[in-house]
Amino acid sequence: MYKILTLNNISVKGLEQLPREHYEVASEIAHPDAILVRSHKMHGMDIAPSLKAVGRAGAGVNNIPVDEMSRLGIPVFNTPGANANAVKELVLAGMLIACRNICQAWLYTRELKGDDALLDKTIEAEKKQFAGYELPGRTLGVFGLGAIGVLVANAARALGMHVVGYDPRITVSRAWQLSADVERAYSIDDMLSRVDFVTFHVPLMDETERMINRERLKLMRNGVVILNFARSGIVDDEAVCEAIDHGQIYAYVCDFPSNRLKNHPRVITLPHLGASTREAEDNCAVMVARQIREYLEQGNIKNSVNFPEVSLPRKGVTRLAVVNDNVPDMVARISHFLGKEKVNIVHMVNESNGALAYTLLDTDTPIPDDIVANIAATEGVVRVRAI
Repeated sequence: MYKILTLNNISVKGLEQLPREHYEVASEIAHPDAILVRSHKMHGMDIAPSLKAVGRAGAGVNNIPVDEMSRLGIPVFNTPGANANAVKELVLAGMLIACRNICQAWLYTRELKGDDALLDKTIEAEKKQFAGYELPGRTLGVFGLGAIGVLVANAARALGMHVVGYDPRITVSRAWQLSADVERAYSIDDMLSRVDFVTFHVPLMDETERMINRERLKLMRNGVVILNFARSGIVDDEAVCEAIDHGQIYAYVCDFPSNRLKNHPRVITLPHLGASTREAEDNCAVMVARQIREYLEQGNIKNSVNFPEVSLPRKGVTRLAVVNDNVPDMVARISHFLGKEKVNIVHMVNESNGALAYTLLDTDTPIPDDIVANIAATEGVVRVRAI
């Protein structure tokens, strides 16, 4: 029986992927085999020795101590693309409410007083202050062409916008999905100098923190709309507010309210709604539950942020999963222990990701516990699991 600790409410559709005859799932559970989490901050949390995997029902993993998990030989899974459509729709909505001054106009009408005849007269006289502009023919810059960025870029093209994309790490599969009409920018600065709207779909890391700052704001055309549904910290909020006050930036739409932002008349802040749809929550939960189950039961790894991707069809009697330092001769050492006891390897794969390596192998006979213990005690081996 595998034990799964949930640190947030996880969609029932996701939990249904973990059959009750093999899985115990609870928000309070001792000695968990895996943790399912959404936004709960795990930094500083005591990690049980039994823990084998962490699954984040979402894309970002800033709330998880990934480096610590790597040192302990624990893969951290996420769900890239599961909430992509939800975020895409919110980005499109953000462009529309910004360029049409929807929020300002809505607040204005709520404050109107008088009978309907007076309202009509007042509105006709004053509605011009909320006149906006349309999207077709405008240029959108998309920084980050992963699952979300590609959907945003393609949707903007369908709306008649020009799109300029920048992503130095774009994958071949994402490039195939991208509309052929999306132009390539050669740098973030090149992209920013060419756009009327710009949206970000990158994680928060050293190279993206305060990426939009006073210096980069100076590169932009007057009247740009900035959208941030990725992570707080990518945009320097103070610098953007100053640029709006000086008439350079038209509006800022973001998912991360602060006291500096929430009352600014040209800033639209939302309460972190990017992935807050029933469909996105279900998709993320189903995806991460399947990944956790596949790892616990088969040792296979998909969508881990700290481990290599490994998929090995099951053959033989026993499967051994070994996490080790990515150094020479480790596979030979593992094979040596098995060969010494006449345990034959029938299927094996070894992959690495930075300082970590992962070996998955099948044998045609059971592996005695003392062999597993000897491999675990080998220098450079982080964790061993017989499945």
